Amino acid sequence: MEGAEPFSAAGSNGQGVLVCHGFTGNPQSMRPLASALAAAGYSVELPLWPGHGTTIEDMLETGWADWSGAAEIAYSELESRCDKVVVAGLSMGGTIATWLASRHPEIAGLIAINAAVEPPGEAFFDLLRQALEQGTTVMPAIGNDVADPSQKELAYEGMPVAPLLTMMEAQADLDARIGDIRCPTLIFTSRNDHVVPPSNSDHLAAHVNGPVERVFLERSFHVATIDYDRDDIASRSVEFANKVTA
Repeated sequence: MEGAEPFSAAGSNGQGVLVCHGFTGNPQSMRPLASALAAAGYSVELPLWPGHGTTIEDMLETGWADWSGAAEIAYSELESRCDKVVVAGLSMGGTIATWLASRHPEIAGLIAINAAVEPPGEAFFDLLRQALEQGTTVMPAIGNDVADPSQKELAYEGMPVAPLLTMMEAQADLDARIGDIRCPTLIFTSRNDHVVPPSNSDHLAAHVNGPVERVFLERSFHVATIDYDRDDIASRSVEFANKVTA
């Protein structure tokens, strides 16, 4: 898909930021944040997760192990050439960034933007499993939840069920390890999010064991990184990164 390409920038300040896009999305939704961090001197990696940015048929063959594995490789490569690394993510990208922070105590900071981290209820698991048993492989799309009419998320027009189930299972597993996160955490929360309930941000803030900063977004929907508050997200993220890598 044109515009879905990964983004990479070699910085000048010796520090790095790994930026993670969300489920059925691609780097397009995170380019404003990645570009702002690169302009501030950071080495930035914004990967394209397997199965994303092409066709939804490609995504049907992928799952959490593929995306988290790609994130681990990207983080390892960035960490090898930077003094300190911050991880940032939107939605499932926030899940991945949180997962990395729980596994790598050396991470300097976590930026979570409408991150999906609250364990789903068993009823939701049952719903997805029943859909698969009935032959439903794709559900209605969750993409493009944006308030600003001038912006559009480049995302699939459907939600693949089996890959989603793997993400939900990973969220449930991650919940037990959120308390291992001791790095500073910056949490952005859209009050009007039609994809990930704001309670996810509350859950993350309550269970990490490092200092927490919270920013509530009054004008943006789920894909806040391209919405009305995109400039504020970028500037506050740069300020946060400067602080935790100083």
